[in-house]
Amino acid sequence: MSSTEPIIRSKQTEKEVNGISTQVVCSQFSNYIFIVLTQYGKMGTLISVTPDSRSNDISTPAFTTKVLLGKDEPLTHVCAKNLATFVSQEAGNRPVLLGLALKDSSIDAIKQMKEIIKSCQVW
Repeated sequence: MSSTEPIIRSKQTEKEVNGISTQVVCSQFSNYIFIVLTQYGKMGTLISVTPDSRSNDISTPAFTTKVLLGKDEPLTHVCAKNLATFVSQEAGNRPVLLGLALKDSSIDAIKQMKEIIKSCQVW
């Protein structure tokens, strides 16, 4: 097998968000996009973000979030939807598996983190 294309495409970067070092790793699998977003250097809470096929309006699909590992808090679901829905939509409505470990989950920080995720685009 002499293919130059890797089986799993992955990109990572590190940037400061409001003075906090923030690392992002994005990997593309055949059935999922996997994103780790951490300000602690750890995987954190693992959340599945999936497009809801029962949505009546195809142009704006609804998304379901489910905490697979970690703290299941309302803020976790809000952050996950804000950070991952655009990824799913750009990747042809593929589900996203998101690892979150955030010190700063303010609206401004989330906006900056979305830009960091875009810079690691593998989909």
